[in-house]
Amino acid sequence: MLKPMLKLIFALMVVVSGSVVANELPNICSRDQNVNEFTILSYHEIAAKGETLDSTYTVTPEHFNEQIRWFIDNGYHFVSVDDILRYRKNSKLLPDKAVLLTFDDGYQSVYANAYPVLKKYKIPTVIALVGGWLKSKEKVDFDGHMIDRSKFLSQKEIKEMVASGLVEIASHSYLAHKGILGNPQGNKQPAVRTRQWFPDKQVCEDETCYEQRVHDDLLENSNFLKQYTGQKPRVMVWPYGYYNTKVTKIANKLGMPIGLTLDDGSNTKITPLSRLRRILVEGKMTLPDLKLNMLVRNANFTDDARTTKAAHIDLDYIYDPDPNQQEKNLGGLLDRIKKLGINTVYLQAFADPDANGAADYVYFPNRNIPMRANLFNRVSWQIATRTQVKRIYAWMPVIAWELPKNSPAAKDLVVTLQVDPTHLNMGYPRLSPFSPKAQKVIKEIYEDLAKSVYIDGIIFHDDVTLSDFEDDSKAARLQYKKWGLSQSVAKIRADKKQFAKWTRLKTEYLDDFAMELAQIVRNEQPGLKTARNLYAQVALSDNAEEWYAQSLKDSIKKYDYTAIMAMPYMEQASNSTEFYDNIVKRVKEGKCGLERTVMELQSVDWRKNSEAISSSELSQTIRHLYDLGVHHIAYYPDNQYKNIPNADAIREDFTKKPLRMHTIVPSNVTSNK
Repeated sequence: MLKPMLKLIFALMVVVSGSVVANELPNICSRDQNVNEFTILSYHEIAAKGETLDSTYTVTPEHFNEQIRWFIDNGYHFVSVDDILRYRKNSKLLPDKAVLLTFDDGYQSVYANAYPVLKKYKIPTVIALVGGWLKSKEKVDFDGHMIDRSKFLSQKEIKEMVASGLVEIASHSYLAHKGILGNPQGNKQPAVRTRQWFPDKQVCEDETCYEQRVHDDLLENSNFLKQYTGQKPRVMVWPYGYYNTKVTKIANKLGMPIGLTLDDGSNTKITPLSRLRRILVEGKMTLPDLKLNMLVRNANFTDDARTTKAAHIDLDYIYDPDPNQQEKNLGGLLDRIKKLGINTVYLQAFADPDANGAADYVYFPNRNIPMRANLFNRVSWQIATRTQVKRIYAWMPVIAWELPKNSPAAKDLVVTLQVDPTHLNMGYPRLSPFSPKAQKVIKEIYEDLAKSVYIDGIIFHDDVTLSDFEDDSKAARLQYKKWGLSQSVAKIRADKKQFAKWTRLKTEYLDDFAMELAQIVRNEQPGLKTARNLYAQVALSDNAEEWYAQSLKDSIKKYDYTAIMAMPYMEQASNSTEFYDNIVKRVKEGKCGLERTVMELQSVDWRKNSEAISSSELSQTIRHLYDLGVHHIAYYPDNQYKNIPNADAIREDFTKKPLRMHTIVPSNVTSNK
């Protein structure tokens, strides 16, 4: 039976959307099982239609009144920043269903249309101000448009609201509420997190300059607001919701330990004060929509509830030495993605032109491996801002890197003792995960990826693996000694107890290394999700962990999603239906197995010269998997030039709309030049 809260959400979803299917319901496998302590709402303008600067995020006065009355009538309690701090620091309990109101950007309409309501009901509020806009005397450069200064709060209005004791002033940056050039193709991206691209020098801003720029902006705004409003801000509201670990540390040092984001999810006891989450209240959000958002947050469901409908896309299909042709290719991809109706993209971030299984190039600036083209940032941003896709994962190898010969780690390779013809052997070059030099290079590659692109997740390539004859390198042998094992693969294999221990430790070691890489990226992309490709045999054979150092149970536990390469023709399965059934059966045996597993289907048969799998067969397979209870589906490869798979058919298969939290895309952060 559905739990009471889940029943309520289900009923409300039916009211809001008109129809709901079972696999769209939020899952209850969030990694943060704590309860929601308080909800924060992000408002912008409160203005009538026709009087707004940006209708996307404008709530009419009538709707604002309606929403506030609903909160009051339904037992919600408005709290202040002080209330939250006293709770976090002194354990003074918050009231049930606690809500904090915030207003971004400092529009004059907040004073005219919201402040009277706040005074009437004595509602504490945070107003985030952009110092550079307030300092302007006549015109404000608002998202590239010159707006009359009177559209924003005056000093007198701000001081009046502060004097009421209801309003706390927050920083919203001094001049960083804008987009700056983020790549050679001309995309403007959020200034707080983007390393600026300098076209004249063809380089990105270095880390020292980046940190100094952000520091100076936040310091200037803090000083300005103290002088202008009489209140020094202790809250930093990140423009457009974008931030990273570095800028939160900068804000904290400047006296702003509280950070407000637009991240998805609840504010539980483990949510840092520097990363508090908010619901963005949009103009089109009806009262039933807001009710749904509140229920979802209170139940601590997040975007994980969205069913995955993913295409695994090769960036090699977009790359072209001719920039004009490359842009045409990208335009074709965007059109295709819209037609496909997918909500998730696994986007290739590396290139392997010699097809030996190891990455020779990447599509982003970095210190260690040649860049084929500075392309990933461009493509991922265009997909995020111009299509319906809600999550973009960077598809990255973990150890399958073919480094330049002059790299200190180039020769630190996995050593295979011998090949066993009875099961799959990797057969491609990989850096030894036990080599400190190799680890350093790989970590730096991931660090550079994180700084140069905007992504929602990482999907690790199928190379997070070592066979039962690997690794016999010098570095690996030293690690085996630390584990209390013999220092050669041959000796370990000769001892059943050692072999079992070795297998388990290798599996854990590889997964832990992948998690370490994810954390490096997460420092820059705090909401990062993790996924990994897993061989189908790992879900089918009891001996698979020995062969691959991969475990289905461990994978489901450690990664947000496990994308099983459910490809019967590649595996030469005699019966495709039984192949899928057996995988799903094993997945269901684990806790949260279905919620955290993606079934990744093959769209071509590589054993028949990449002949396309028919649309009818793909559709039948997807329907069958849904019947088995599978939530998440992906496919590989996608060929936009041959329409493989058929876009119309895939869209039909992926028509069920998933639950989606609201996000904000800044209007001046562009997808085009």
